[in-house]
Amino acid sequence: MVEPAAGPKGRPHHGPRRARPLVLAAAAVVPFVVLGAPASATGQERPPPVAETGPLVIPKMDGSVILDGRLDDAAWDEAARLGAVMHVPDFGADPSERTEFLVGHDGQYLYFGCRAWDSEPEGIRAPSLRRNDGRFINDWCVLNLDTLNDGETTLVFGTTPAGIRTDAVVDDDASGPPNFDWNTFWDAAAARFDGGWSAEIRVPFSSLAFQTDGEGRVVMGLSVWRNIARKNERVTHPPISPRWGGLSFLKASQMRPAVLEGVEERRAVHVTPYVLGGMGHSHDLSPEDQQYLRSEERVREAGLDVHYGLGPSFSLDLSGNTDFAQVEADDQEVNLDRFSLFFPEKRRFFQERAAVFEFPVGGNERLFHSRRVGLAEGRPVRIYGGGRVVGRIGDWDVGVLNMHTAESETLPSENQGVFRVRRRVLNEGSYAGAILTSRIGTEGSYNVVYGGDARLRLLGQDYLILNWAQSFDDAEAAGANSGDVGVFEHTLVRARWERRDVFGPMYDVDLSRVGDAFEPGLGFLQRSGYARGNLRLGYGWAPGEGSSVFRYGVGLTTSGFRRSQDGALETGVLEPSAIVETRGGHQVMAIARYRHEDLVGGFALSDEVEVPRGRYGFYEGVLQYVSPPGDLVRTTVRLEGGGFFDGRRTSVQLSPSWTPSRHLGLSASYRLDRIEFADRQQRLMAHVGRLRAEVMLSTEISAVAFVQYNSTLDLAVANVRFRYNPREGDDLYVVWNEGVNANRFDSDPVRPRSDERTLLVKYSRTFSLGL
Repeated sequence: MVEPAAGPKGRPHHGPRRARPLVLAAAAVVPFVVLGAPASATGQERPPPVAETGPLVIPKMDGSVILDGRLDDAAWDEAARLGAVMHVPDFGADPSERTEFLVGHDGQYLYFGCRAWDSEPEGIRAPSLRRNDGRFINDWCVLNLDTLNDGETTLVFGTTPAGIRTDAVVDDDASGPPNFDWNTFWDAAAARFDGGWSAEIRVPFSSLAFQTDGEGRVVMGLSVWRNIARKNERVTHPPISPRWGGLSFLKASQMRPAVLEGVEERRAVHVTPYVLGGMGHSHDLSPEDQQYLRSEERVREAGLDVHYGLGPSFSLDLSGNTDFAQVEADDQEVNLDRFSLFFPEKRRFFQERAAVFEFPVGGNERLFHSRRVGLAEGRPVRIYGGGRVVGRIGDWDVGVLNMHTAESETLPSENQGVFRVRRRVLNEGSYAGAILTSRIGTEGSYNVVYGGDARLRLLGQDYLILNWAQSFDDAEAAGANSGDVGVFEHTLVRARWERRDVFGPMYDVDLSRVGDAFEPGLGFLQRSGYARGNLRLGYGWAPGEGSSVFRYGVGLTTSGFRRSQDGALETGVLEPSAIVETRGGHQVMAIARYRHEDLVGGFALSDEVEVPRGRYGFYEGVLQYVSPPGDLVRTTVRLEGGGFFDGRRTSVQLSPSWTPSRHLGLSASYRLDRIEFADRQQRLMAHVGRLRAEVMLSTEISAVAFVQYNSTLDLAVANVRFRYNPREGDDLYVVWNEGVNANRFDSDPVRPRSDERTLLVKYSRTFSLGL
């Protein structure tokens, strides 16, 4: 191991110190290590790292910290130093590289420091300058916080040797992926020294929701980690087993309690006005359907967002003339089924404490999906404004959201609201709650949904999940759903027992029933009028030291949807699967599947190809390979083939990405679906291609070009965004969107070359008080 040369005050030598602007750091989701400890500022030996069990008392530091990534301020001598163990590939082993973590606070800010020695300094990875880059191609030093200490939500703050910043929120104890669209106010910096790199992260307490106990202390969950990209190695404090899968190191329930005294409760106020201007055009068919008429539009808008901290655990957000012009376009998809596709929420306004509003009822289905606000059939609808209050009182989580939208071509002007409350019960990881959603149109239409839910941790990693909800609307009140439709047909009920683990036995049982008339007006539901049963059994194991394989897994899933109308089995699936993951990060998955489908009505795949009503049974298979996440050139390959209703389908999907330098990132995706119904002489060749290029001139200036092609729509879509972000909350965006008809002459009348185009410039500035 190469030890760094000692610099002034006995610390790693960074070279001549010079005045320079603050370098902001990026957070990601990666491991962390701590072994040795350099001398203190006075030249005396520092005490050994604190114990890795029991509550961690985070000391209050005297003196100031200059955020430059160097960790050479005297205040750091009073910080707590933490040990670490390897998370992957060999859980419990000593880290391969010496690392030191430090945590402290000064009443206004929480500080995290990291010294990351490396025996091969030329192998340190920092290939990106992208804000919110959570990829494992970077080396990382990361701070995780469960600020409400409830084992539910993880806030991630991290940086790389390039000094980029990444923050994310991970909900439901890391049972789903990180949400990188969430942002808050914080700072970070990184620096190099001979034989490694170091980082400093500063998070204002006014950016965090927390509670104090009866003695004025704050207790949070805390974990830290480092990622060594070239080794696919992650290390953590405290020790966290990888038994829960690839995001185990983000689990709030596995954090160490951290006790802070003397924290100042400051109420942050962020006022963010914006101005927007631009122009564009679009085309619509004339009333006689004889030609496309072009309309020009110029846009001049202004609006305001206000964030007010009502207390350390409560916040109020207000928005006037809400705008999301800078949000990236959705991915183009080809829908090969009869149900709606799910698209995630990307708009920042809806990200704050979003988990409080969650009411999942299986898969992507949920009673509240914020994309139903301000969007109609995928197109934006003006939001006049609205507000949100979210926070915690004791063991109660409370969320209220209300927005008002303008009239659109397909919807009236509406008021849309949701009220959500839940309370911790029994133990950590368990809660019971209720929800109420409303969608009220100015012309008299309405939809209201109310329900209750519970998640109970029963035995170790075994959870029981219960859902119940009912809906009613104006159509029912008017008698459209009369007589034969009872209350039960407006009801959803669900029970699920699951074990959250990827090693040892794995299982879950999911039973639900959704009535024919149940309609969540602000939710996402793919189908109604069914009873469903789902059973998954599996087993995962690690071969042990000396093997190149990290884990094996096998499973068997069976599910069935039975129609309420006639009791027939509408959909049935039997699916055995296997997965192998190597210590180097390679992953191979294989699935064999039998599907039964009973269609009471056909559905169209394109203008020329359809699947008729009937009863079908067919077999299909899936083979997928994912390359190591730390590779600078990465790819995912997925092959699917077999029967498809009364025909055959072959699908190939390739998703490569390449980061040639920290100033350029390239990624692409191509999917081919070849479907043939020989007996009916129908055939579909569907191509979807995506190309994304990111140019990062610095941590403040970037541009992203996202171009997509969908052959089923004969449409190419471009979304180009330039961003100047000198600090959190201050942004200048230049956005160009264009849709181009790839085949103009296959319809009558002939379509225009450019279907629609917008060019927008948006500037927003945040004025902060209380930081």
